[in-house]
Amino acid sequence: MNQEAVGLPSQLGDTIRNFSVLLSPTPRGARLARLLATEQLRTWELPLEKASQIVAELAANAATHGRIPGRDFRLTLYVVGGTLRIEVTDTRSDLLPRVQPASAEGESGRGLVLVDALADRWGVSSGPAPRKTVWAELAVAVVSTGSRPVPSRCAVTRPGTTSKL
Repeated sequence: MNQEAVGLPSQLGDTIRNFSVLLSPTPRGARLARLLATEQLRTWELPLEKASQIVAELAANAATHGRIPGRDFRLTLYVVGGTLRIEVTDTRSDLLPRVQPASAEGESGRGLVLVDALADRWGVSSGPAPRKTVWAELAVAVVSTGSRPVPSRCAVTRPGTTSKL
């Protein structure tokens, strides 16, 4: 995996932390999204439970409903000030997610109900075509190391691949 770390100060003097990875739109890719997000959040010393569940649901939706063969989905995590933003971008802008009441007998359909319950805010952004990004935000306590927070920006892609998003 290629990783690059770059510090980006925000206009307010806060540190912006960013992690991004392209993954295959498969159940394995969705599982890997959750595992990578959990490890990144652990590195940033942020709470894991709600965020990893949100990542799992959004990544599973991208792998199930946003799948186009040969097109990856992107998981991005941002921490700005006291807010963690989780974004999952796929290439099915024609299928916009919405919360639906789940059937008692149904084996699926509860993902966005969970995201709605766990996130402080969530929504969908369209574009550029054919992409859409489903995002969720959580308030988090940012822990700094030393006198100044250590900024990081990581871009991760699978070896030998180019972005097909």
